[in-house]
Amino acid sequence: MADRKAVKIVSGQPDFLQFNNLACETAGGNVIFATDEWFAPASNLLKREPPEFIASAFTEYGKWMDGWETRRKRIPGHDWCIIQLGVPGIIHGLDVDTSFFTGNYSPSASVQAACLDEAPALTLEGDRTGMAASDSQFEAVAKLHSELWEELVPVTELKPGYSDTCHNYFPITYPSRVTHLRLNMYPDGGIARLKVYGVGQKDWSALPTQDQLDLVALVNGGVCLGYSDAHFGHPRNMIGLGRSANMGDGWETARRLDRPKNLQVDGKGILQVPGYEWAVLRLGHPGVISQIEIDTNHFKGNFPDSCKIEACHLTPEEEGKYVSGRWSSDPGNKWRVLLQPQKGRGTPTLASSLRNETLTLRTIVPGAIRGVKTDQT
Repeated sequence: MADRKAVKIVSGQPDFLQFNNLACETAGGNVIFATDEWFAPASNLLKREPPEFIASAFTEYGKWMDGWETRRKRIPGHDWCIIQLGVPGIIHGLDVDTSFFTGNYSPSASVQAACLDEAPALTLEGDRTGMAASDSQFEAVAKLHSELWEELVPVTELKPGYSDTCHNYFPITYPSRVTHLRLNMYPDGGIARLKVYGVGQKDWSALPTQDQLDLVALVNGGVCLGYSDAHFGHPRNMIGLGRSANMGDGWETARRLDRPKNLQVDGKGILQVPGYEWAVLRLGHPGVISQIEIDTNHFKGNFPDSCKIEACHLTPEEEGKYVSGRWSSDPGNKWRVLLQPQKGRGTPTLASSLRNETLTLRTIVPGAIRGVKTDQT
């Protein structure tokens, strides 16, 4: 498929990490209830940025921590919170990250899930540090009967937040669509991040077939299935919500060490270099592609020299074979060119009008890129 093989997953890391984080705040994830937020608010669980530790940082309530930390309980029960996913979908795995919570991490945790027809009228606003749920909030959340939700992760001991133990990974095999999660801490303590890896699931039956939609977008069920390199940024960033916040919110590969010492171009001005980087993206729904937008926003000194896009239609069985083999074998003549190699540019976007049925896109670039947007007509 390419002269550079798929990136190797670090030993011990589960395959589900390639999927989208459906609960991230940048995808619209939101904590709508928490029993207690004395030392640090539960909203920190959904931050996109990795947790940090500042030894000298304190608040009037105690040590500042980049996560959710409750007070030491002096009453019966345990702490828990309700998370509304930014993108409802099928969950393939969870990462309960206890980074920097070493003497104060939650000893155990469990996770429950539900698919609610209507979003509950629950909100948490502002800085919640030093606060706890009010009686009225407890009354409102009780109507959800969240204690009866499906169990995704049973009560399980967590590991402390040292760098080699902080990631508590849980593969999930629950087949149903999920809109909300309940994260339980037993009995109290701290958790830095909760990442919910999965694939968005949209109700396509309610949409007019002639409407233009971004078929590869995270919110519409698009997902990255493989890639050659993600040294500075994962390809799934390309299908996130809106435009990127900065250069780290895109797909950027390492510079290839096999580049010629003196670069040459062809008749179209495209650099002649050995090989290329690639990413495979599955669309959220088959459709007729009328336009593709490639956004290189923020990549000014490292935008891709050129880009090519191919497409094919794979059955679930075929896709599973290629994914499990990390695309070491190639669908071969199934790939059809949607976008011939195009010379890249900096901050402006590159667009092309195309009409093809497709399920899977292969993006081939040397360099860095923010987004691949495809519209349905």
